[in-house]
Amino acid sequence: MICGSSILARIRDFPFIFAALDVSEVPLISIVDDEELARDGLRELVESLGYKTNVFQSAEHFLRSSLLTETTCLITDVQMPGLSGLELQEALHSLGNQTPVIVITGYPNEKHRTRALENGAVAYLSKPFDEQTLIECADGCDQIAIIPGVAAAHSCKQ
Repeated sequence: MICGSSILARIRDFPFIFAALDVSEVPLISIVDDEELARDGLRELVESLGYKTNVFQSAEHFLRSSLLTETTCLITDVQMPGLSGLELQEALHSLGNQTPVIVITGYPNEKHRTRALENGAVAYLSKPFDEQTLIECADGCDQIAIIPGVAAAHSCKQ
């Protein structure tokens, strides 16, 4: 499974795209999960990769955030009080927001997986998931956000 490539490989493959990119701007990955331990664990992992993060305890908090349009990639749990992660994904689409989404769940089922992927999720990952898979998918989100139109070629469909 290929979910993206390293930033160095992307710079080598697409130098004309990255020439105008301000390298001081680190991509922002927002994490939405109602479970504090899960949020903190994901935040630590994503920050260890060099990304900026923001964490939210609910979809509603994320939707009200001033960081909504600055988010490069969204990692969201499916089952949460209030709006689910799938409803959050759909709400973003209805707002015209095309932020790449990684959907995670402790209760996987084919119906949710199909819905997430049909709505454009970069990945649907079952907890516990392999850290390397999340790393590759987050890297893929970064590429999709930087190079619109190549999502299908670089997406991670778990």
